This record gives sequence, C-alpha cells and structure tokens, in this order.
Amino acid sequence: MHRRNFIRILGGGCVALTTLPMAACSSSFPDEAVAAWAGPSASASLAEWALAWALLSPSAHNMQPWLVDLKEPDTITLYVDRERLLPATDPWFRQIMVSQGCFIEALLIALRERGMETQLELFPSGAFPARTLSDQPVARIRWRRGGSVSSDPLFAQLQRRHTAKDAYDTTRPVSPEGLQQLLSVSRPESVAVGGSVDRERVAVLRRLCMEAAEVEIRTPATVLESQRLTRIGPDEILQHRDGVSLNNPAVRAIAALGLFDRSQVPPPDSVAFKSTRQHYADACLSAMGFAWLSTAPGRVGEVEAGRAWLRLQLQAMTLGLQLHPLSQALQEFPEMDAPYRAMHQNLLGEASAQRVVQMLGRVGYGSTPSATPRRELRAIIRA
Repeated sequence: MHRRNFIRILGGGCVALTTLPMAACSSSFPDEAVAAWAGPSASASLAEWALAWALLSPSAHNMQPWLVDLKEPDTITLYVDRERLLPATDPWFRQIMVSQGCFIEALLIALRERGMETQLELFPSGAFPARTLSDQPVARIRWRRGGSVSSDPLFAQLQRRHTAKDAYDTTRPVSPEGLQQLLSVSRPESVAVGGSVDRERVAVLRRLCMEAAEVEIRTPATVLESQRLTRIGPDEILQHRDGVSLNNPAVRAIAALGLFDRSQVPPPDSVAFKSTRQHYADACLSAMGFAWLSTAPGRVGEVEAGRAWLRLQLQAMTLGLQLHPLSQALQEFPEMDAPYRAMHQNLLGEASAQRVVQMLGRVGYGSTPSATPRRELRAIIRA
C-alpha cells in the first residue's frame, strides 16, 4: 500500500504526493558526490594526495573556487577559479580570497603529515589590488623532505570537519575555558582572534546576525544568486557537486512539480521565504557563543584569515564543538552597509577603522553534520 505525503506549496495550498520507494526518497547525497571524503586514492602522487585533503576545505557557498598548476616539480601553484565567484554576495571577492586561505592551510597540514618541509609564498607576482581579482597566482607552495618535520595534530580532523548548519543545543552552554581552548589554536601572526560566551553579548550578536540575515534574504540579487546555486535532487547534485545541495524528498517533489522557480524572488508571505527565514533564525538564535577573526585590510590579510579559520574549525572538532560561519553581516554589498558597520563596531570598537572582520562564526554543540559534495580532483587541476 502506498502512503501519501501532503506538502504545502509556495502558493499556500496543498498537494498530495504518492510516496516513492524508500531508495528514491533518501535525503542522503549520492555516494559519488561525497566520494572525496573517503580520502586520497592509493595511487595518488604526493601532490594529488595533498590536494585531495585540501579539496575538503570549506569555501563560501561551497563554490570550491580553486585552480592549481602542477607543472613545476614539488610545487603547487594556486589560482582563483574566476568561473566560481559570488558577484552579488561577495562583490569585492573577499570571501573568495578567504576560501583560498582555507585551501592553502589544508595543503600545508597535509604535506607536513607526509614529512615535507614547506615553503609558502603568497602572491608571488604581487598582491591583487583591493576589490579586484587577477589571473596571477594567489600562492605558490613548494616542498622538500625535511629531517625533523612533525605532523600537525589537526590533520586528524580534516576528514571529520563538517559544518553543522541547524540549530545548536541551547541547553548546553559553552564554557569560558572551552572557548579559550578554541581560540588558543596556533594561527598566522597577522590574524587577531576574538570570542565571547558572555550571555548579554551573545544576545546582542545573535540579534545583529539575524538582522543581517534579514537583509540578505530580502535583497533580490543575493536571493537569486543563492537560488541559482541551489542543487536539488541527485541529478543536479551530481552534475555540479558545489553550492547548496538539497536532497530532501519534499523539496525534490516541489521542484519536480515546477513549484520552485529559481528565477523569481519568493514573496515574504510565501512558504519558501518563511522557511528560509526560519532556517536563519534557528542558526542565529541558537548560538551559544561567537568567535571572530580580524586582520588589516588587503588580500594578504584575507588569505591569512582563511588559513586561521580552517585551523579554528579543526580545533573545534578536536574539542567536540561546532563552529558555523555567520558571515552575512560581513558582506560588502550596498544593502548590508548598516549591519556591516554595526557588527564591526561591536567586535572591534575604535579599531574598526583600521581592521576588517574577516570571519564570524557561532559556537556551540550540535548534531553531527553530514559531508557536503565536492568536485572531482581533476576538475581543479589545470591541464
């Protein structure tokens, strides 16, 4: 006997959907889309082995904006994949540069695990000017076998690092000692770290994060960009292996019926808008603490912040914590100006005129998140 699910659709009515076989209704991502999380292949060269770990790095909107050149022996040269940008939410490419830093740090950790002594050169042809990108490399990483190179204990967390995006457990506070352990992780010297689990300050930051989220979900350009990068169902997820992947049977059914038009901004009274807003509210208002990173302005600071952010997330995994970026208030599109200024003033005070908050994340205890899709390794290697 078939069961039926009644799903409320965008217009407010209901539609009855015959339940598909359980395999077809699975919300798990296709195995091939998350195969990268199994680790490098046994036949991988050293460069490919390290890159396979770096591919697991976080990136803005899971865009994975990385291109590498392996033509020089014992060297990886990293470039921005300029086909994988976020012009609406990240018009000055700051988040893309932070994503480069995450990738670089994972590479360095992986190479040290194999006993390699590494040399990192950022922007070997010169740093990109502010608010622009370039076809020149972001970084060049060289290595040679070192006699006394010790492995980084954070390597063990690369394969476990997933970001919990749902509500945290609000009955489990994060202790000041736990926060301090998180913030004490080693990082590039140019990156300043801050954090708070103070109840009153956390309440203020929750509110600021939610106000920024409201701006993002009410700005047509950013909404349409997010919808364009939403992958619904196994076919789309396998085709792209990036962006925001949704494999929930109800969402797939609505999309299959043509009831989710990604070319249109959902009105505020629609189920789509309300569910998106609730998703942000669950995340913002369940934060049990916050951590943030700041640097001097400029591309080097953005990349170094990405390196520090990856280490912070890996340290969180070591401590049994979750660290989820809430970067809406740090985005530079015009409609976000007021939340941007308010957040910088709260986190940096008078220093906000000289420094940039590069990353902000909520800290807490949450459910174990699942792996998110990754592209094939060959897709990021230049021919």
